Amino acid sequence: MFRRIGTAVVRHPVWTIVAWLIAAVAIVATAPSLPSNSDESSFLPKSYESIKAADLQAKAFPSAFTPSAIALYQRTDGGKLTAEDKKDVSRFATELGGKHIDQVQKVVPGRPSKDGRYDLILVQMDSKNAGQPVQADAAKVLRDDVKQLAKGTSLEVKLGGSAAQALDQQDSSKRGEALIGIGTFVIILVTLLIIFRAPILAFLPLIVIGVVSAIANGLIAYATKLFGLQANSSVSSILIVVLFGVGTDYFLFLMFRYRERLRAGDEPKQAMVNAVARVGEAIASAAGAVIIAFLALVLSTLGFLKQMGPALAIAVSVTLVAGLTLIPAVVSLIGPKVFWPSKSWQQEPANARFAALGRGVQRRPGLTAAVSGLVLVVLSLGTLGFHATFDLASGSMPKTKESMVVQDRMQNAYSAGAAAPTDVYLSSTDGKALDTSSFDAYAQKLGAVDGVASARMAQVNKAGTTADFTVTLKYEASTDKAIDTVGRVRDVAHAGAPSGTVAVVGGMSSIYKDIDSAVNHDYRTVFPVAALLIMVILGLLLRSVVAPWYLIASVGLGFGATLGATVWIFQEAQNKPGLMFMLPVIMYLFVVAIGTDYNILMIARLREEAREGREPREAAGMAVRQSGPTVAAAGFILAATFATMMLAGNSLLTEMGFAVSFGIAVAAFVMAMFFTPSLTALIGHAAWWPGHADRAEPAAGTDAEHEGATPVAGEDRNTPAGRSS
Repeated sequence: MFRRIGTAVVRHPVWTIVAWLIAAVAIVATAPSLPSNSDESSFLPKSYESIKAADLQAKAFPSAFTPSAIALYQRTDGGKLTAEDKKDVSRFATELGGKHIDQVQKVVPGRPSKDGRYDLILVQMDSKNAGQPVQADAAKVLRDDVKQLAKGTSLEVKLGGSAAQALDQQDSSKRGEALIGIGTFVIILVTLLIIFRAPILAFLPLIVIGVVSAIANGLIAYATKLFGLQANSSVSSILIVVLFGVGTDYFLFLMFRYRERLRAGDEPKQAMVNAVARVGEAIASAAGAVIIAFLALVLSTLGFLKQMGPALAIAVSVTLVAGLTLIPAVVSLIGPKVFWPSKSWQQEPANARFAALGRGVQRRPGLTAAVSGLVLVVLSLGTLGFHATFDLASGSMPKTKESMVVQDRMQNAYSAGAAAPTDVYLSSTDGKALDTSSFDAYAQKLGAVDGVASARMAQVNKAGTTADFTVTLKYEASTDKAIDTVGRVRDVAHAGAPSGTVAVVGGMSSIYKDIDSAVNHDYRTVFPVAALLIMVILGLLLRSVVAPWYLIASVGLGFGATLGATVWIFQEAQNKPGLMFMLPVIMYLFVVAIGTDYNILMIARLREEAREGREPREAAGMAVRQSGPTVAAAGFILAATFATMMLAGNSLLTEMGFAVSFGIAVAAFVMAMFFTPSLTALIGHAAWWPGHADRAEPAAGTDAEHEGATPVAGEDRNTPAGRSS
């Protein structure tokens, strides 16, 4: 099949390129916009208690006041507010409400802090558009207006709250995307120049992947709208890295094979046909493992991950098709001049370093497996200290952003939970009015919960069937202590509900509590499903039942080592309270899927060497010698491109960038280079049971590409593909 694809593309390169350009223009021109949602509650299904509480609030208290923006005032000299200052704040609230800003429904004065240094104005916005860009736009107008009103007074003001956080997150995301894009571009360009010493080859993948990126983003927007998925600004940053990192890997696999066929004496166009024929299965298998791992996120209960999975799967799918069609078409038009001015493609390099590594694996596979395995196990011990944090807002932007400054100051000046109180909704089960005589006792029970600062009955709906009890926690909503406290509040609220009533607990801490439960569900569901499906791909590719087990186990060890190292660096060394809650899920999928790619490359080469008649140990040594350069080059580029996410300036992408780049480095330079080939050498022929995929086959009719042989996963015989010699 791959030979037919290569032949068709090479025969009609211009039509192939034109078809891609037409598709790019059509998709980009017609694709819907991709909105970003920063409302954490939208990530959860309606079966969770916090979402049930939000729905009940909307029905029972449609006009309930929930601030979307908070204007925090203090004196410019840092002193206590005077009576005149408080009058100014009250006047600002009245004038701000009279401006009738889009999305703003109500503006009310808050209350001064206990130390007398701060005062508030609370702004309610349309709850139907919570987390949507339209409210970020409203926050921008609000921020300008509150600052304008404060001019000429002794007060200074900063705007916080969820709408302002969405605005700051949006701005931070744009800056992060720009830095990631520039960093990725520079890393790929410089690395390819070093490898090939050919400017055309350095720029070509960047141009091609730019076209692929436009098409992928358009298709993702279509899929998001068609299936009603949630979007998040962090997805765009991840997409940049996935498209350019994975796309460059596939480009390398193809170009190394093309160069090998030219060295073997093939005519240029035939060399490209042969390259696609031999490397096609490798690219397709590697991409298939990544796509399946990403699609496993569809099983997640979190809307953010549900959207990320298909989005990344679409991106990799488009990259796969481009790797098999667009890149071969462009290169076949240019021919060997693509390597200009270098002449390295005409001669075979010595490849001494990887030959020495291969001899080490061949002579001492047991020691190699033990040492590399011990490194992975030791790093994995760090996972025992993992803690999750749930504050997406502070995790997705620097602490210096205005909304984050407001959040920190409010935690110090007011009760830490005052900015996001917990609500307990008590409803009658028979539709009759509640007995109000039980309210005080019920509020006292809630107020007595460890970790609760205060609890009071706030309001009853018009029908008298639902009461709202406002519970203020002692801790900021996203902290572990607040999440633990809201769990105790739920227990008391449910158990202490008067006869004939039922209670549900809402608020941000309740949402975070449910997100925690949802993530734990994903650990039990997404992880094993992704692993099982990747094992199926490995089994089909290798025609073995044994090999997929220890390959996926080694990748699992790589995941543990990566998470452990991330915990030690970010939690222990930097004394952070925890890592972002979705990090292990994302890291597992990237490290497992991409780590499996490098294992595929190495073990497929090992199998090919065995089919040449070599014994398992010799085959393992030759596989490291021949495939090592490709694994090293591809691993370095992909790890470096993911590392650019650390430039974004927020903890979520910094943690994600480090974790994934470290995981890829472990997969390439520890697992694929040493652990997997040494284990395969030790297991011997049994690794391929029940088949005999490693046994030498009798000579048959061959052509320039030996079509009867099993395709190799992206590596070239006797060609140190990662070298530029």
